[in-house]
Amino acid sequence: MIQTPYYLIDKARLLPNMEKIARLRERSGAKALLALKCFSTWPAFDFMRDYMDGTTSSSLYELKLGAEKFGKETHGYSVGWADHEIDEAVSHADKLIFNSLGQLDRFGDKASGIATGLRLNPRFSTSGFDLADPARPFSRLGEWDMDRLEGALDRINGVMIHYNCENRDFDLFSAQLTRIEAEFGTFLKRLDWVSLGGGIHFTGDDYPLDKLADRLKAFSDAMGVQVYLEPGEASITGSTTLEVSVLDIIDNGKKVAIVDSSIEAHMLDLLIYRETAKLPQNGHHAYQIAGKTCLAGDIFGDALFDKPLEIGDKISIQDAAGYTMVKKNWFNGVQMPSIALRELDGSITLARSFGYQDFVAALG
Repeated sequence: MIQTPYYLIDKARLLPNMEKIARLRERSGAKALLALKCFSTWPAFDFMRDYMDGTTSSSLYELKLGAEKFGKETHGYSVGWADHEIDEAVSHADKLIFNSLGQLDRFGDKASGIATGLRLNPRFSTSGFDLADPARPFSRLGEWDMDRLEGALDRINGVMIHYNCENRDFDLFSAQLTRIEAEFGTFLKRLDWVSLGGGIHFTGDDYPLDKLADRLKAFSDAMGVQVYLEPGEASITGSTTLEVSVLDIIDNGKKVAIVDSSIEAHMLDLLIYRETAKLPQNGHHAYQIAGKTCLAGDIFGDALFDKPLEIGDKISIQDAAGYTMVKKNWFNGVQMPSIALRELDGSITLARSFGYQDFVAALG
């Protein structure tokens, strides 16, 4: 029995996502790269590798992790490469993507031995959060001046266009891709590859996967480019739980169950975007599930159970893979969740646990 808290990656729940990615790749000709900014838990890479083409990164460390632990094709992107990073980045990348023409000017010669690209900002997106909107006013993410981009054609052979965010609407995706074709098609036809980034929720229930595949193939054929997708959340959605235990129950007009975890330390993305965790909703016994840190708002959300909770009861918090393990932290010195995997045969293996010395090492 693994001591809570721990993240539990269930391969049987991960497998349908992988199979949908494989089907999309086969039908569309697009390549799929795991977005490490969302999910970097490399003990799962051996299972995912057969279904995907490689990884894409947002920093030197992610780039190295992808090259060393996943292998296959490795794309390196950063909002800003540093002078002391660039040589090492080039040594690990199959493609290096620059965020700006200024970065291309500085480092393009160093990357001359590999494929290089720029981030193209189409100046629109599907994001409903200003915090995550790459097309927000004065965005620093990518270039959009076509005259300047045209002038860089002899130094790049591809672009990355990231403009989707949890986009479940195929018709919206298709319409915006049509807009990209209309506004940038002449430019794109002179390239070898185009990455359409991540944020397309194509592994969700009832998503028209074949329509997406056909649309991507039509885009690839019309532009004459290799298409890449960078699924992060789509790769691992629904695959993982955060397993916690009830430490105390308080009733101050509302029943509150305090658990041995923390939304700020272990599911920080939910706190940032003011969303609630996916908790049990079966029964008539209502509880607010709260974390154990001193932050007053350390609250996972409201849950319903079929019987009253007792101290020591276990609770599974769903959909706990994306932007969780990559953001976990040591706030309040709360025990870091272990990482475990449930194999296809049902057995559970412990991949990593964290102790006091990890806490100490992270701070000095």
